[in-house]
Amino acid sequence: MKRCSTSVSRTSERKSVIELETDRLTLSRFTLDDAPFIFALLNEPSFTQFIGDKGIDTLEDAAGYLRHVPIAHYARHEYGLYRVGLKPDGAAIGMCGLVNRDEFPAPDLGFAFLKAHWARGYAYESSVAVLHAARERHGLPRVLAMADEGNVASTRLLEKLGFNCEGTVTMPGETTPVLQYAVNC
Repeated sequence: MKRCSTSVSRTSERKSVIELETDRLTLSRFTLDDAPFIFALLNEPSFTQFIGDKGIDTLEDAAGYLRHVPIAHYARHEYGLYRVGLKPDGAAIGMCGLVNRDEFPAPDLGFAFLKAHWARGYAYESSVAVLHAARERHGLPRVLAMADEGNVASTRLLEKLGFNCEGTVTMPGETTPVLQYAVNC
């Protein structure tokens, strides 16, 4: 496994916009200060297995990912993937949000969490907040979600959120199809 000499730090000094809040979580825009966290999250074995290896081998790669994926997405859209932090200290535990891809007719919900924070309802809680904002704040009529067929936890979560499986799709740059889900907002 790839190692990072810099530890994931507390983020009480973060200067980021909080987009959404739940009883236990804050969802805020990523900043370049989140590179150590992104390095850790994108190199989790479950992330590389079910979402893909994004080639994040250094903190510089993680900063590049932040610049070119979530931060660039905020500039093009009113939303994106958000950093999920625990209240009250804001410690980063995952990401959740919407991604627009040219290949698909609607944005798709994405989420990933550090394994230490699985099975506590955080993915559900943050996804509910994102879907509510998709409907109420952004007026989106429909949201997609993609999941590897072997990722039982994610497929169960999508079904709990009200998504219905519509078949399979091959993601851009990939060769193995994944399940495509959709929900009307």
